[in-house]
Amino acid sequence: MIAGVVLAGGGSTRFGSPKQLAQLDGRPLLEHALGAVRSVPAIERIIVVLGAEAELISDAIDFEGCEVVVAEDWDEGISASLRAGVAALPDADAVVVTLADQPLITPQVIAAVLEHADRRAPAARATFGGAPGHPVLIKRELFADVMQLRGDSGARELLELSGVATIECGNLASADDVDTTQDLQRIGGQATNLEVHG
Repeated sequence: MIAGVVLAGGGSTRFGSPKQLAQLDGRPLLEHALGAVRSVPAIERIIVVLGAEAELISDAIDFEGCEVVVAEDWDEGISASLRAGVAALPDADAVVVTLADQPLITPQVIAAVLEHADRRAPAARATFGGAPGHPVLIKRELFADVMQLRGDSGARELLELSGVATIECGNLASADDVDTTQDLQRIGGQATNLEVHG
């Protein structure tokens, strides 16, 4: 089984309010990320990891087809959310991890990472112009190592040590994320252009 893990547990410190709920093209930011994962047929289960303002976000988001997990230790950093997502999926053969604040990541990007992952490598990740990004595919053989991660650096070092396969996706989407309200305005313009030209 391939599962999706959408990390949405951050505290939105720079944004000033829960960015998961910030409106982009008439929908909360988080719903854009969920929609992309839902649209990939190979993904059989989807876990959404909440943390800060979990109750507020839960009340406002359409989680249809997704399961919600709350990382109580979310303020430790992204590794806490990643651990919570993987812990909820002990039977998965692999998880594909995306971020709630990257609304321009499309189903095509997620599918490309799944399709082109090296069967011999324990992990794969999208790159954008050569820079590492998300989605990240983590196979079961690394789950125990993921559960040992701590802090706010995520799995980058683990992936590099494991020999992660990379799939260039800069031709498919933008990896821009939303940290500030200015980011949201800029990305909103990009999303509109994608709809017009896509």
